[in-house]
Amino acid sequence: MNILVTGASRGIGAAAFALLQSTGHQIVGHSTRGDDRLIPADLADPAAPRALWDAALDRLGGRIDVLVNNAGIYEAVGDDAPDGEWHSAWARTLAINLQAPADLARLAIAHFRLRGGGGRIVNVASRAAFRGDSPQHWHYAASKAALVAMTRTIARGYAAEQILAYAVAPGFTVSEMTEEYLRGRGGAQVVADIPLGRVASADEVAETIRWLAIDAPASATGTIIDVNGASYVR
Repeated sequence: MNILVTGASRGIGAAAFALLQSTGHQIVGHSTRGDDRLIPADLADPAAPRALWDAALDRLGGRIDVLVNNAGIYEAVGDDAPDGEWHSAWARTLAINLQAPADLARLAIAHFRLRGGGGRIVNVASRAAFRGDSPQHWHYAASKAALVAMTRTIARGYAAEQILAYAVAPGFTVSEMTEEYLRGRGGAQVVADIPLGRVASADEVAETIRWLAIDAPASATGTIIDVNGASYVR
């Protein structure tokens, strides 16, 4: 399989990139700044998704079979912030967490159709899509809930063409971004809220992504898989 993974420089994206590559697939990754392995693209820029898609197609010889929309941000803004700061935070979060995945999914669907149909889209959502988040993260929860709705819409709209869409909804996950917090007082509070007694690892989420991208049955299209240690069940 030829696969594009966004947000592949760290955390879940890096783990998914490494796992998919280790299992014999041709992978192209993305990060905001890029490096020797990853295509640079700032997904806050409306022109970036198409530029990224075209660059990934070029690297993969003109064929992409799976799109993994993992890139996202988690930036706080208080409900008492000035209007300009509030609107800027919402615009940036929605641009990166929702609009860019939508743009890439649209390009993927057009590509899948052009080559005769068939392909997969895996979106990385969040537990916050279903149970909400902190008072500083209205915009994050809203963006992930919309990503879930988009996944289901794609699944329903394109299944007849064998274009399949899935999502994974992690809870708190061990990554470079969370290690310091988990070592501090906040970590105990997070773990106390998880019946499993620990947070998920990036590798666990990556394995779920791999399964959805490669092995999940077509009849499961539209499925959202929770990876949160039963901290939220639906």
